[in-house]
Amino acid sequence: MKVGERVKVSPDLTGLDAWYEGIIVDIENNRFNGIVISIKLDDGRIFFGQERFFQSLN
Repeated sequence: MKVGERVKVSPDLTGLDAWYEGIIVDIENNRFNGIVISIKLDDGRIFFGQERFFQSLN
């Protein structure tokens, strides 16, 4: 995964009822949590969490 790529985010992270698509805006290598990804949904909401909560659309 890389910045600018479209991905889906899990409802386990968002608390929403379905997987939503967004664009990766930041990737951080956090020494406590591993890879942390931040995405921005089409409606402007931003979610971030461990890499395991995201799925690539490619």
